[in-house]
Formats: sequence, C-alpha cells, structure tokens
Amino acid sequence: MATTVHEPPKIKPRARKGGTGSGGGGWRDRTPRGGSVLALGDRSPAASKTGVWVGIAAITMSFAALTSALVVRQGSATDWRHFTFPSILYLNSLVLLASSFTLEFARRRFARFAILGPDEPSTSPLRWLHATLALGLLFVGGQYVAWVQLRSQGLYLATNPSSSFFYVLTAVHALHVLGGMGGLIYVSSKLRRSVLRKNTLDAASHYWHFMDILWLYLFLLLWMKV
Repeated sequence: MATTVHEPPKIKPRARKGGTGSGGGGWRDRTPRGGSVLALGDRSPAASKTGVWVGIAAITMSFAALTSALVVRQGSATDWRHFTFPSILYLNSLVLLASSFTLEFARRRFARFAILGPDEPSTSPLRWLHATLALGLLFVGGQYVAWVQLRSQGLYLATNPSSSFFYVLTAVHALHVLGGMGGLIYVSSKLRRSVLRKNTLDAASHYWHFMDILWLYLFLLLWMKV
C-alpha cells in the first residue's frame, strides 16, 4: 500500500510593525541611514530639557530674592557706600557674550555632524565647544580680578552692605557658570564617543545662554546700585 507524503505547509514571514526602517530592519532597528548614531538625537526624551528649565526657574527665584534684599537693604540703610565699579566687568561681559556665540556655532555644526558622522572631522563642533569652555574659564578668572580690584579699594565681604551684595551676587553667579562648564565638558565627552543626543546639547545651551542673560541683568543692577 502506497504512503502519501504531504508537503509541509509554507509559513509566510510576518511583517514587522512599522514597516522597514532606513537601516534595513523593522521598528527595532534604530540604525540611521547613514550609519551615524548621532542622527538619533531628536528621538531622545526631553527629560534633560525639563530638568534644565526647572533649574533655571529655581535660579531665577533665588536671584529675585537676592535682588529684593538688595533693594530693601539699600533703601533702609544709612551706611550704604558707593564704590568704584571694577572696570574688568566690562570686559567680562563681552567675554561671556562671545561664549554664547561660540556655543551657537557648535549647535549649528552639530546638525551637520550628526548626519555625516565622525568621518567628517571638519564639521565637528568640538572646537567651538572648547572655545566656549575657554571663554567661560576666562570669565570666571575675570571675576576674580574684579574681586581683587575691590579689595584694592579696601572693600571686603563684611566691609559694607554694598560690597557684601557685590561679592555674594557675583560669586553665586560664577559658581553657576562653573556648573555650566561642567555640563559642557559632559557634552564634549559624549560627542567624542559619538553618543551625544541633540536634546542634551540643547539643554546645556539653554542653561549657558541663561547664565549670559542673568549676568547682563546683574551687571546693570550692580552698576546702578553700587
């Protein structure tokens, strides 16, 4: 008696959800068309931006409280002493403004670098990030020079209410600038390893530009009040 052998059923491959990606795979394949991991920057979550905006709000309230204290103290004090405004602060303001421009250049370069990848070193924003860091360090050094100029006038932290506010406001701002420099160093390290996301760079940039705007405000406040 003959035995009939049936052909095994053919199973069609199941289509992956979301279709074929640009990297040759389905929705799980997150390799961009050009093979550059940097091109995925826009898909990262916005947690870094949210954290920066929360920090900016907290810093704004802190300096608003210090400003209110300065205005009230000056209006009710008979020992408020005006002194010569440190001339180095004019140069410091220009240095910090320049650092915002170099950081924006870095952001523009990153958009192209994310597409072309590390094979195109001419488009790397690293040099502009390093320039921003150098200008930030120069600004902090300039603030120290301003404190030296103040001490040359015989004004220290506890000498007078006006000098106290000058030291406190400029020192607290300089500390926040150092924090921003730490963020830029973190961004640079991510960029060297080609794992930097655009949201991370944007968050660091927003914070740095805020430090610039905050300093211009403090500069005008101190110039008018001290």
